[in-house]
Amino acid sequence: MLTIYGVSRSRATRNIWLANELEIPFRQVPVIQFNRAKDPLPPGMLHTRSPEFLKVNPNGHIPSIDDDGLVLHESLAINLYLARKHGGPVAPATVAEEGLLAMWSLWAATEVEPHSVQVLYNTVGKPPEERDAKLLAASIAALRAPFAVLDRELAHGGHIMGGRFTVADINVAEVMRYAMPARELWEAAPHVEAWLKACHARPAFKKMWEARANEPE
Repeated sequence: MLTIYGVSRSRATRNIWLANELEIPFRQVPVIQFNRAKDPLPPGMLHTRSPEFLKVNPNGHIPSIDDDGLVLHESLAINLYLARKHGGPVAPATVAEEGLLAMWSLWAATEVEPHSVQVLYNTVGKPPEERDAKLLAASIAALRAPFAVLDRELAHGGHIMGGRFTVADINVAEVMRYAMPARELWEAAPHVEAWLKACHARPAFKKMWEARANEPE
């Protein structure tokens, strides 16, 4: 059975969402980020520097998976593997689509995520006096170009590739989601906004998000 290591309030959401889409049974081992860990931890929970978890991922980051003995790290790469293994309509249908999936996943990780996470960190759950206003403004400015790129792409079919919902949409949507507090970005990219709403309306996303919402902080 597939085992996903990571609490739902982490990048493990990407893998859980895809597993829900593929209807893959999985076991979730709750591993919380070290900086969020409270002493003592709830029974059965690990943190990212726990000796038990470092045996799984010596990098000390979540998520990781163990799929019948194959251990993988990096959430976006895990999704590429799960889609390739299980197939179905959300998986790449051709070699060309595999290339597009890899391209857009790396694009999300390099062009978007370094900035979108700063939007999240400097808005949600952080009082104004603790926010880095200059970093927030710089991050929003840096995201204008990627938002425009994606908006143009989505204008031709409403999805990242193949004219249908795929794992590419999951990988990119989960990175773009961090920038939701910056309303000016979404107002300037209406195709991106409509696409994300459609992604979040999917039953598999809602199932993942409900579990995340019910998870203790």
